[in-house]
Amino acid sequence: MSLLLTIDVGNTNTVLGVHDGPDLKAHWRLTTRREQTADEYGILVRNLFSTSGLDPAGIGGVALASVVPPLTSVLVALSRQYLGREPLVVEPGVKTGMPILYEPPGDVGADRIVNGVAAFTAYGGPVVVVDFGTATTFDVVTRKGEYLGGVICPGIGISADALFQRAARLPRVDVRHPDRVIGRSTVGSIQSGLYFGYAALVEGIIARIRAELAEPTRVVATGGLAETLAGDMPSIEAVDPVLTLTGLRLIWERNRTGAR
Repeated sequence: MSLLLTIDVGNTNTVLGVHDGPDLKAHWRLTTRREQTADEYGILVRNLFSTSGLDPAGIGGVALASVVPPLTSVLVALSRQYLGREPLVVEPGVKTGMPILYEPPGDVGADRIVNGVAAFTAYGGPVVVVDFGTATTFDVVTRKGEYLGGVICPGIGISADALFQRAARLPRVDVRHPDRVIGRSTVGSIQSGLYFGYAALVEGIIARIRAELAEPTRVVATGGLAETLAGDMPSIEAVDPVLTLTGLRLIWERNRTGAR
């Protein structure tokens, strides 16, 4: 059995998945730690495999997308030293099957292209991917399957942290669905502003994107907070927490003749 390990390195979380063909056998979400070494990641990955009953020797390929440059080389070393595989790193020059209309094309984060590939494969185009991560990104793929561009906003976690840091008398709060819009305490008021304010932001941007495209457009959400937030955003038609891992698998399959 030849398995594929996919690794999505974000600023806040690193997500790993093990695929057996189109089936995702296991996946894990870890805190991204820039100071970790290849050896530390190697031990961690072996422990994760062990708890899921997987054998690292069964890994036949590794696909990696990273928006944290210091960790890219660390995880390449992990793949080589602990799994004996040369990883496919999604970067300019890798075959994705998706034309990039962004200017310049190399400025697009690898995760955004990977999400676009997965969303277009699953839903066709035009399609918008809303990725709730450290930043909230909106990525637009055309009817022809071209990466058109998108929108980048501060993530809801960044917004909450900034409010706590810059307003001396306001406490830090958890992001959660409030019982009511009108808060009856300071904590409730902040939670309402963060949650419903962010829902209105996302809904407003999606409406403007759809108006600009002027044709029916699907919307799919992914990222660590997607399931928490998407329920109050009617424009979001589907939530797929592992969309990026699926995109990495698809890109690996398109490049596997050159992978070892």
